[in-house]
Amino acid sequence: MRGTSETADVPTSWDGPVVRVEYPSRGFVSYRTLEGLDDAEVDALIARQRDFFAAKGQAVEWKLRGHDLPADLPDRLRAAGFEPEDQETVLVADSADIAERLRGRATVEGVTIGLVNARADFERIAAMESTVWNENWSWLADDLERRHATGLTDIYVAEADGEVVAAAWAVYKKGTEFTGLWGGSTLADWRGQGIYKALVAVRAARAVELGYRYLHVDASDDSSPILQRLGFLAITTTTPYVHTP
Repeated sequence: MRGTSETADVPTSWDGPVVRVEYPSRGFVSYRTLEGLDDAEVDALIARQRDFFAAKGQAVEWKLRGHDLPADLPDRLRAAGFEPEDQETVLVADSADIAERLRGRATVEGVTIGLVNARADFERIAAMESTVWNENWSWLADDLERRHATGLTDIYVAEADGEVVAAAWAVYKKGTEFTGLWGGSTLADWRGQGIYKALVAVRAARAVELGYRYLHVDASDDSSPILQRLGFLAITTTTPYVHTP
């Protein structure tokens, strides 16, 4: 899971049914439904989001889910200049069930997994993510610092010999029973050793401790099979459609 869809403590505004979030990395658009809008209104809504962020010199992600209507929404987004990124699978699971299935799996030999809360640690995570994705993820340090300040995010690192080899965070969705699991990226040389599962295990246990009943993940094709084998249920897909001015 690469991206994020939380809106705590960032500039947020509404345009009809959509919420616009001004993340440091790029803008973000989401909604419950576009029901009640005719074709012309949908096209105008898409264009307004594109133009709102383009005026700020920002790219914007329109979060399209597999069940969204109208059915031709992908075509409408492309016509407005949005391009699809990799599709992810939306997964949910019972926190207690996953914690039980992964009991005893929260440790990996030679690796230390723990919570972090310092700016320096957030910068180390951003550097690790930049290596994993071969992109500049320096913006992530600011994002994690902001999230930590809300009190609704736990941030974990996996370290070996002082090096951050993986990181993940859990976002507790206030007013709901859901915990969002984000991150989980692992350096190539450390994959296949159980670190990803260990990070899921510690976050599932923490969600149970805090009283959050469900876990939610937007999973990549790499992560989805692992999580489904652990008991996560696929309920839909999500595809970021991105316009870059």
